[in-house]
Amino acid sequence: MPQADDSKPRLDKWLWAARFFKTRSLAKQAVEGGKVHYNGARTKPSKEPKVGDLLKIRQGLDDLEVEIVAISEQRRGAPEAQRLYRESDTSIKKREAAAAQRKALRGNSPATAGRPTKKQRRDIRHFHDQNH
Repeated sequence: MPQADDSKPRLDKWLWAARFFKTRSLAKQAVEGGKVHYNGARTKPSKEPKVGDLLKIRQGLDDLEVEIVAISEQRRGAPEAQRLYRESDTSIKKREAAAAQRKALRGNSPATAGRPTKKQRRDIRHFHDQNH
């Protein structure tokens, strides 16, 4: 899986190979949009990643902090892609805490089963008419 010495890897290609993004163009857009920080600073998609460098990646609501462990430009299966990086313990804890908080907030909101039934609509209209 290591990279050959004759060609230089690109950060957007590595992010795609490590399965952080579905396509290379999405990886490029994320880097250009400032959602990927390389060693604490914004970077370009053509940046050459090196083993030991730190990346901060924003994916949706989560912030991942990963260290590059290996370089690859080939996209392979998820188990092999996970060998390309190591997520920090603090990043894992923050991500799990944020997920638990989102789940708790979602649990407090009343769950709806979609559109109201005909009977429920009648009840709503009846309630509305009584209060106005």
